[in-house]
Amino acid sequence: MKFQLFTSRPAEPTIDALYGAIVAQARSPEFYLAYGVPDTVEARFDMIVLHLILLFRRLADEPETTCALAQGVFDRFCLDMDHNLREMGVSDLAVPKQMRQLGEAFYGRAEAYDRALGADEDQSLISALARNVFAEAGVSSPKACRLAAYVLAAVRQLDTAEGASIAAGVLGFPDPGTVPEAARV
Repeated sequence: MKFQLFTSRPAEPTIDALYGAIVAQARSPEFYLAYGVPDTVEARFDMIVLHLILLFRRLADEPETTCALAQGVFDRFCLDMDHNLREMGVSDLAVPKQMRQLGEAFYGRAEAYDRALGADEDQSLISALARNVFAEAGVSSPKACRLAAYVLAAVRQLDTAEGASIAAGVLGFPDPGTVPEAARV
C-alpha cells in the first residue's frame, strides 16, 4: 500500500505557473474582442476548460511523473472554481452542487474536444466549440471556425513543446492574434 505521504507530487510553484499560464491565456482580450467569445462567466469558464484540456492532452504523452502534473493542475482548477463560486456569493451549502455541475461540464467538454481533435475533419471541433463556447447549437459560425483554427495551432505548438519545459512550469500557447483564420493548415 502506498501512502500519500511518500508519493512524489509536483511542486506547487510549477502547478501554479502552469495554471497561471492557462488562466492568462484564457483571459486574453483577443478572444473576447476579435474572436467574439462572449465576455460572460460561462464563456470564461469554457476558455479555461479548453486550455486545461489542451494541456492534459499534451501531458498524456509524457512519462508518469510528468503526467502527475495534470492531476495537480486539475486540483488547482477545482480550488480556483470553489473560491470563485464563494466570491460570487454561492452559499456554503450550494457550493458542492455547483462544483459537481462544473465537474460534469469539464468532463463533458473534455470528451467532446478529445473526440473532435481525433476526427479527420474540422467540423466536429467547430461544432463542439460553437455549442460550448458560443452557445450556438448546430451552428458553424465564423467565430467557432476561427477559434477552431486557434485550437489546432495550440495543439501543434503544445505537441512540439519539450516535456521537461512543461514539467518545469513553462507553458506556451500561440498568440491568438497571429493565428490564421483557416482551420487545418
